[in-house]
Amino acid sequence: MDGPSRPLPSGDALPSIGFGTWDIPEAAIPQAIEAALDAGYRHIDTAEGYKNETAIGDAVADVDRTELFLTSKVLPKHLAYESVIEACHGSLDRLGTDYLDLYLIHWPNPAISLRETLAAMAYLHAEGLVRNVGVSNFSAYQLSCAHRVSDVPIAVNQIEYHPWWRQEAVVEYCRETGTVVEAAAPLARGAVFEDPTITEIATRTGRHPAAVVLAWALETDVVVLPKSTDPDHIAANHRVETDPLSPEDHAAVQAIAHREPVYDHPARVWTDADYGISP
Repeated sequence: MDGPSRPLPSGDALPSIGFGTWDIPEAAIPQAIEAALDAGYRHIDTAEGYKNETAIGDAVADVDRTELFLTSKVLPKHLAYESVIEACHGSLDRLGTDYLDLYLIHWPNPAISLRETLAAMAYLHAEGLVRNVGVSNFSAYQLSCAHRVSDVPIAVNQIEYHPWWRQEAVVEYCRETGTVVEAAAPLARGAVFEDPTITEIATRTGRHPAAVVLAWALETDVVVLPKSTDPDHIAANHRVETDPLSPEDHAAVQAIAHREPVYDHPARVWTDADYGISP
């Protein structure tokens, strides 16, 4: 795969720009994936909870599997040992592939033993069904525990990361432990487009605000997963890797003082069916 990438413990290269598919319905997937592939994306991020794996599998069926980097995630309600294995097989079947390049714990679930979950991940890795194991939405504390009890390297932590929510403590711990940071919602689901610093840079340099934000994130050595269903936006998001910010503009984005997550709020709604925890 061409383009910038981050090395993983398996020796695989994780492309620095991936195509995010959260909240893209199955009916819109064929056109979106076609546009992404045409634009040069070969890193595609999905999850069993996104309910679009079947459509993604169909959309990439004719692409050389060795040219793709496919990520999926297991729901927090499926983190018991046998459930992880069953969930992985389900994702493999829906995606029409024999293995995942990266499999993530989608959210931590304190009601289920992390050691048990990671034992199942190690089994999937040993069986060749998963090439790399990672987590998503883990704090530094949770990630440190995962590193401690896992028999396979924790390659990635996919977190909410954008100019309004930089999660410095988590990112610093990832740096210290060689864990790649992936930015879920790298554009804060569009919210940062109205930030005055972002709009000023975009207007002055003739860029879309998304290009400013994605360039900044890439320059902080974070893998980005922008999502769109518009072919022009999909292509523009992928081109950003060739259009860096000036040092002054990068510093201006880095200095944004606003702090607000768009989805990773400190308290969880434990009654959500994705957790499987009865109220």
